[in-house]
Amino acid sequence: MADQIQDERLNYLVEEFKADSGEYKNLRTPDDPAEKRRLLRSLMNIRMPRRMADDVLAVQNAYLKERAGEKGIVAVSDIPEIRSGLSVWQGDITRLNADAIVNAANSQMLGCFVPMHTCIDNCIHTYAGIQLRAECAQKMNQLRIRYGSDYEQPTAVPMLTNAYNLPAKKVIHIVGPIVEGQLTSDHERQLADCYRNTLDMCAENQLKSVAFCCISTGVFHFPNRRAAEIAVHEVTQWIQEHPGRMDRIIFNVFKDEDREIYETLLS
Repeated sequence: MADQIQDERLNYLVEEFKADSGEYKNLRTPDDPAEKRRLLRSLMNIRMPRRMADDVLAVQNAYLKERAGEKGIVAVSDIPEIRSGLSVWQGDITRLNADAIVNAANSQMLGCFVPMHTCIDNCIHTYAGIQLRAECAQKMNQLRIRYGSDYEQPTAVPMLTNAYNLPAKKVIHIVGPIVEGQLTSDHERQLADCYRNTLDMCAENQLKSVAFCCISTGVFHFPNRRAAEIAVHEVTQWIQEHPGRMDRIIFNVFKDEDREIYETLLS
């Protein structure tokens, strides 16, 4: 029965998002459920932030909550500590029920618009639901009123939003340094600021657990090992300076290489 209800939600959402898109309203809907899920995600990915009917949002929310259960929600308490209060966890960050998860955002702060892209920005926006992009757009519009129409979010300045249909309570979006060419001391300082400023935001908002992604690695080209060294150093130092402010800090990794690096640094 649950599978049937979820299939009905998927069918409904595909047709509603097609109609909402305008451009793709006459696109043929595939019969295969996996292809339908791909189509729905793609339509969500390309959708500009604007109002959606409340009844459609209600179905989207129910669908995404069920999808979260299907993927398996991971409790922070089930992740072992390597050091006191510090953990490494390999997997999909959208499964974690931490107080906050960290999104590696771009300076536009609206998520990834590339359909089905595998970046963390795309995944977080997909499984949170379209309300996340709408909230980010609202916050950016407010900042542009204050700072000018060409405002973009600076590197290492975090933005806090709700997490909507994710198991986490909040999402902290942060723009990491982009390494074009040789790694510099400025890149290293900016990355250090990403970790410190995020933890400061957690403390200010009584968020006691946070999962960091590997900020600035991947398409931002920060060397993985050096990024991990900075992350562990800054987090460790922040904890020493702010005892008792955080219960758990998780280094979330996707690749085996990164897991091995963090486990070595923390052991």
